[in-house]
Amino acid sequence: MSLQSHLGELAAKHKALEAQLADAITHPASSDEEIAELKRRKLKIKDEITRLEQNQAA
Repeated sequence: MSLQSHLGELAAKHKALEAQLADAITHPASSDEEIAELKRRKLKIKDEITRLEQNQAA
């Protein structure tokens, strides 16, 4: 898998998590723990994207 396709896949996952998070926030049945977990997963993917982009530029 090329770096660009991996970055694209990570960006798609990040966008999907963003949609899940927005949905969870608007539903009162969502727990604080569920929302926090979605935020952690989203941040982890964003950190990986940033790291790979920095390595690519170097």
